[in-house]
Amino acid sequence: MTETGGNGVLIVGEALCEELVGRTEAFHAVEDVFGAMARGDAWNFPVVREAIGYADALYGFKSGFDRAGKVLGVKSGGYWPGNIDKGLTNHQSTVFLFDPDTGQLSALVGGNYLTAVRTAASSAVSIAHLGRKDAKVLGMVGAGHQSAFQLRAAAEQRDFEKVVAWNPHPEMLPRLGAVAEELGLDFEAVSQEELGAQADVIITITSAFEPLLMKAWIKPGTHIACMGTDTKGKQEVDPALVAAATVFADEIAQSITIGETQHAVAAGMLTEDRITPIGAVINGAHPGRSSDDEITLFDGTGVGLQDLAVASVAARLAGERPDAQRVTL
Repeated sequence: MTETGGNGVLIVGEALCEELVGRTEAFHAVEDVFGAMARGDAWNFPVVREAIGYADALYGFKSGFDRAGKVLGVKSGGYWPGNIDKGLTNHQSTVFLFDPDTGQLSALVGGNYLTAVRTAASSAVSIAHLGRKDAKVLGMVGAGHQSAFQLRAAAEQRDFEKVVAWNPHPEMLPRLGAVAEELGLDFEAVSQEELGAQADVIITITSAFEPLLMKAWIKPGTHIACMGTDTKGKQEVDPALVAAATVFADEIAQSITIGETQHAVAAGMLTEDRITPIGAVINGAHPGRSSDDEITLFDGTGVGLQDLAVASVAARLAGERPDAQRVTL
């Protein structure tokens, strides 16, 4: 039975999520939960992420509990690479929120838009805390659906003047260029090497399994946010670049198993104790960038608590509306 207001399981669809959760709300939700993780007030449960042997899809579960915010839940979904040809986003997911006091299902929240906006918020948080203050050129590696979210969120963190971009399918770059133009930023499609030579901040947002940026191409002082699809074997940058950088992550355990640092760690080029939770910087327990010449790298693996944080904001705001949709199970 569907009800308006009252009790029952709250239903928050994709369109309503877009209406309720903007970049500012997502930024603060993600920043807060990273801080809670670093304090030990919130934790993620082990990730399940597997190739299902059909439609080239990756499917899995990300879950966790934020004790400080009293948010418990799981995001179920994955990556379907053929969806773009069907007019759908490649990432498909739904967030299930539970009452931590009773274990009862409290809300079903669309996860597609929220995944995009929380991923962009994650890189934006890293830029806010680790990027050089005088950064002027933003480099974008990747031009898929998520790239526009990344560009819009990043542009709010520094006074960028120009965007340089590369994508394995160059015909996709004009769409990203249109976003840059809308933001009042110059835009140039460049080679990977030229991108490294120009960019002060770089965001990688691909599904690559091979390095797209090499250490020799990156200039001193660059901040790199590695935000692409995370799974065993994924790779967007040269392991030597990871090893040479001061490395931060949303969650260290996930970073070394399915994130960008997995290859450098496996090769013995980087040790786990050299990776710092971004939450430690947010909380003031770590200074973050120590010099203008330091290369910093954020490995954003996409933890379940990010999804729960933004989904809980959507659920709270939706539940306050008189037309809130609920179902009785």
